[in-house]
Amino acid sequence: MRDVKEFEALIRGEAKSFFDGFGDVVITRAPGRIDVMGGVADYSGSVVLEGNIAEACMTAIQLRSVRSVKVWSYGVEREGMQATFELPLDALCDASGWIAYERARELLKREQKTSWVAYPIGVLLVLLREGVIKSLPFGFNIFIRSDVPMGAGVSSSAAIEVSTMMALNVILELNLDGLRLARLCQMAENHVVGAPCGIMDQVTSALCEEGKLIAIKCQPHELLGMHEIPKGCMVIGIDSKVKHAVGGRRYRRARVGAFMGFKIIREVSKMDYGGYLCNVSTREYVERFRKLLPSKMRGYEFLREYGGIDDVTEVEPNEVYSVRGCTEHPIYENERVQRFIKLLDEANRSGDERYLVMAGKLMYASHWSYSKRAGLGCKETDLIVKLARGCGVERGVYGAKITGGGCGGTVVLLIREDSFGTVEWIADEYQKLSGMKPTLFTGTSMGAFQFGHRRVKL
Repeated sequence: MRDVKEFEALIRGEAKSFFDGFGDVVITRAPGRIDVMGGVADYSGSVVLEGNIAEACMTAIQLRSVRSVKVWSYGVEREGMQATFELPLDALCDASGWIAYERARELLKREQKTSWVAYPIGVLLVLLREGVIKSLPFGFNIFIRSDVPMGAGVSSSAAIEVSTMMALNVILELNLDGLRLARLCQMAENHVVGAPCGIMDQVTSALCEEGKLIAIKCQPHELLGMHEIPKGCMVIGIDSKVKHAVGGRRYRRARVGAFMGFKIIREVSKMDYGGYLCNVSTREYVERFRKLLPSKMRGYEFLREYGGIDDVTEVEPNEVYSVRGCTEHPIYENERVQRFIKLLDEANRSGDERYLVMAGKLMYASHWSYSKRAGLGCKETDLIVKLARGCGVERGVYGAKITGGGCGGTVVLLIREDSFGTVEWIADEYQKLSGMKPTLFTGTSMGAFQFGHRRVKL
């Protein structure tokens, strides 16, 4: 792989003096992901369908006798960040042991220019606090280079977390399997970074195979298998250049709104539904619960009537939440994803294009629900979807929808393999109308476990 060879050359050349420790340098690689169907419904227990992109984060790690973690994120200065950071291991301790997650968040995100260190050092702290590592007699040199663009909705954060955790997994011989590794990475993002993401990003980056789509039932992380992209088809992403953030206000509001709705449903029904909103069927929702959920509700009204939710989900008293719409989106999306997967499989089995046309209609329905029910759309991603829909099957476009957490980021398209020219036309038109030049995500690559690791002797 070209990016790995370039990374190895960088380690042996420009970055060689950074590695002042001992032993081999271990290299790991974790890609960004593209959300084909499912998106923000993951935190409600939906089935999701994800794929890996060609762009990835690579991590090189080495043990060092100095008891500190030295980190260099190559190229991050282009984003206005400070590229290097060093933290004594003793800073991760207090009188009671390893510091609390909240304290770590304050420590690692204190300065905006070095806030990125919450990802690589956050995964190390999770290993310590969760008892995976019992002690740390050595420090680490951690060198990171990521080609996954930040804010594009293709999980740049998960790529860093998974790549770093995989490097620690190898060099410390922890023998973590893919699902546990992904769960620990999610904990780092939830508790150290402070972003209330689901687990689909980390599972996809760790376990999806090159050229395939992975189906995950997010309860919490049940693998349902790999699915072939139908012959003659491609999944392509168009980055709108409107930056998305999982920690952003609208994403948080949508997530909290769904959890509020689920708590009301449980109170009314006296049922737990296995702890996941998506175990409520669409029929049951319409017949029993829809009319009971408020369209809008202020946080203080909910707190007064129902109390809080959990330690990751904070209901803000003065915020107004679209409870009904944010609750409906995951319930309907879960059903759409499962139908979409069956249609892809039928298209693979039969070669009949009609199944792809029906699958594309589900993508457009998903996009509408993102924007209108969950409130996570934006005019730029709506524009890309409108351009794609205008091209239609006649020009090789089956469907399009916003990906991941919405509020900007990337639009995913399902197209005929011979229709790349149509995608270029959409990108050109988008640039003319928006003034922003989009990036295209056209490739795929191995997940972290499929790639494994490399060793470099310096």
